[in-house]
Amino acid sequence: MDQFWIYFKLGLTHVLDWNAYDHVLFLTVLVAAFTFYEWKRVLWLVTLFTIGHTLSLILAAYGIVQVNSAYVEFLIPITILITALYNIFTVGKSSKRNGGMSLLFFTTLFFGVIHGLGFSGYFKLITKGTSSKLLPLLEFALGIETAQIIVVFVVLLLAFIFQSIFRFSKRDWVLVISSIIIGLIIPMLRENWVW
Repeated sequence: MDQFWIYFKLGLTHVLDWNAYDHVLFLTVLVAAFTFYEWKRVLWLVTLFTIGHTLSLILAAYGIVQVNSAYVEFLIPITILITALYNIFTVGKSSKRNGGMSLLFFTTLFFGVIHGLGFSGYFKLITKGTSSKLLPLLEFALGIETAQIIVVFVVLLLAFIFQSIFRFSKRDWVLVISSIIIGLIIPMLRENWVW
């Protein structure tokens, strides 16, 4: 049971660590255009992101995939930027709700793979010498999923407050949140520039 809590807590802190806030930024911009009424879609998005994240950790932990961490650290803010730009260009359009959801589901899964690769080196290090890497990976993934649901709940709650009490339109909410996140990502892109 102690091992479960170690890896579960590691998953929680991986997402909720303020020094590595890229995960929170991605989740925020990912669900900025949704409300509590769309909780099933939001849960699917969060779970697909966790699946992608876990898949890349499995591939890295078993030595199937090795990547240059400099490229991954550059790609992570790119995923956030793309998601924010997607929100800006699709806010209020019905394509996001219909056929665009399939694209959003696929890209969320793919972006989860990229974000997972950013943590794969550290995860390999902490599971080195363990007899089985699969159980710690699943425990870690459960911690990630729990933390992501917490973050998403807070984002949806803030959206509800701003849209209901402060009378922000949903369009304005999405534009403001996406723009703020783009502003936060630009320094991260410069810091991790690979060329």
